[in-house]
Amino acid sequence: MDETLFGGSAEYYAVGRMPYPQAVADALRGELSLDGSGRLLDVGCGPGSLTHLLAPLVAEAVGVDADPDMVRVAAREAPSNTRFVHLRAEQLPSDLGMFGVITLAQSFHWFQTEDVGRTLHAMLEDDGALVFVGATTHEGDGNVPRDEIAALIERWLGPERRAGQGYRQWHPEDPKEVLARSGVRNRRDIEVERDETIARSEDDVVASVFSQSFSAPHLFGDRAGEFASELRALLRGRGPFFERPRSITLTVWDR
Repeated sequence: MDETLFGGSAEYYAVGRMPYPQAVADALRGELSLDGSGRLLDVGCGPGSLTHLLAPLVAEAVGVDADPDMVRVAAREAPSNTRFVHLRAEQLPSDLGMFGVITLAQSFHWFQTEDVGRTLHAMLEDDGALVFVGATTHEGDGNVPRDEIAALIERWLGPERRAGQGYRQWHPEDPKEVLARSGVRNRRDIEVERDETIARSEDDVVASVFSQSFSAPHLFGDRAGEFASELRALLRGRGPFFERPRSITLTVWDR
């Protein structure tokens, strides 16, 4: 995984992404009988959005991420039973031990290999579970002019989506199929519907744009402020903005 994928995005990610709802924690508590004991590993944790939410369900939660700024932001307001480690998924297990639950939330596509899948399977306790969180949190359905924003990004950065030091390489295979070959079993999908509407300020929308790998601040170099000014000009006077978050699918396997 390229450690520069989200260069300069950590602070924006924490603000610009819509939060995971409590319903995700409730669904996993019920499905996995989480009672405050055991250990959880969140791989590709970003600023800890999911790790923080699930930490009350276990005795210890560990988040790992390849971006040191993400780890710093995640640790800033972490619950007392949570710790964050600057670590690439490909470097696991790295003496972190065994876990009852391992989660992957909007992350596996960045390190989608059978080797990582097998490593995660090996880090699960005998009665453990692997959870793939399928979600979209940087945008929803509403009145934010996302098409115009996309056109602005393309004008600045070109038509091919950037990713770290190169360009986004799309995996032809469903990441869940790759994980399924790691040895996990008994797959089930849990739908978490969302019926709320979230207000989005101009600052929130700008942060959501900078939270994306293909429009991360580092890609604009010393002109990031100039891009932000143009983005704000596009948004100004068109609010108040709102977005309705999309549903979340939790794909769960047993070890």
